[in-house]
Amino acid sequence: MRKSEGQNGPGEERETRARLAGAINELLARRRFSQTEAARRLGVSQPKISALVNYRLEGFSAERLMYFLNALGCDVEIVIRMSRSQGKTGRTYVRAA
Repeated sequence: MRKSEGQNGPGEERETRARLAGAINELLARRRFSQTEAARRLGVSQPKISALVNYRLEGFSAERLMYFLNALGCDVEIVIRMSRSQGKTGRTYVRAA
């Protein structure tokens, strides 16, 4: 099945995951966590943290990355509103506050 023009696609999903990973990586750096410490706190292996830090995100869903943000003490807020472009498919945005 082919997606209609304007629908959210794999590129948008990758961008969402990259922005979430960026927020996680910023927190890990700010807190000066080693990859071993980050892995322990997030309940994953050190190689998974290495992949995350290097933006190799194939094994991470957006939901899992949001869980990591929660585990690091962050609230994740999802806001649903009508698209600014009438008649067009909506988009997904991730913004760190």
